[in-house]
Amino acid sequence: MSALDAHVEDYLRLRRALGFKLERHGLVLPQLVAYLEAAGAATVTSELAIAWARLPEGARPNHWAARLAVARGFARYLQTIDPATEVPPPGVFPARRHRPTPYLWSHGEIMRLLEGTRALRPPLRAATHETLFGLLAASGMRVGEAIALQRDDVDLAAGVITIREAKFDRSRLVPLHPSTTEALGRYAAERDRLCPRPASRTFFVSSVGTALDRSGVGKAFRQITTAIGSRTATVHPRVHDLRHSFAVRTLIRWQRSGVSIDERIGVLSTYLGHVSPTKGTQTVFA
Repeated sequence: MSALDAHVEDYLRLRRALGFKLERHGLVLPQLVAYLEAAGAATVTSELAIAWARLPEGARPNHWAARLAVARGFARYLQTIDPATEVPPPGVFPARRHRPTPYLWSHGEIMRLLEGTRALRPPLRAATHETLFGLLAASGMRVGEAIALQRDDVDLAAGVITIREAKFDRSRLVPLHPSTTEALGRYAAERDRLCPRPASRTFFVSSVGTALDRSGVGKAFRQITTAIGSRTATVHPRVHDLRHSFAVRTLIRWQRSGVSIDERIGVLSTYLGHVSPTKGTQTVFA
């Protein structure tokens, strides 16, 4: 193992200990090291990092910018160890990040969405998706958090969910409205009746008793939103938009009731599992 390879391992270990998964970094940083060593460089230089980031040459600038951002992060770390390291400048590639405009669900549209799930077959698939989408709309949870819930994570007696698979590996508690707790209880009873011996201990299960996956949930969501007319050639609602809608409805309700949003925004940010209120508002409650 070369010195640069060792520094990459140390860098990834340090960042991951802080909660960053860095899956992409773990794949591309060894490629950067191989490129540097093939060029005879002992450390990162701006010229070589930019040349490496520009691979493959036919890719879009956004792809190059993402690669250079990985190189810049590693170079900043390496510069604290080796002052000869050069940190590539930002803004080398004209990358633009496009965020889809959120589809804001009204209360009536959410009810139509839940009604639409009842047309799914078999019955367990219908019950699972009705309760899942209802939970997302009522709590603002991320879909990945919801489908990862284990049975022990849902405390129906206390009306609290424990999320253990949140972003940056942060755990948090999500108190629920009594009506949401009741809906989860009804689902749990129906789930156990329809599938008494599931293959998975997740709270939400598929029609064959296995854990849900994002692609399956997305497919069901597209099927339902198309059937109820919410999805058109120009309008493409996403499951994640239920989370956006929860956040926006909460802010509007506070404003209408005279509550200081500045004083409460930290509460909402924590409830939604953001690292900080600032980052939460910048990403439109991502």
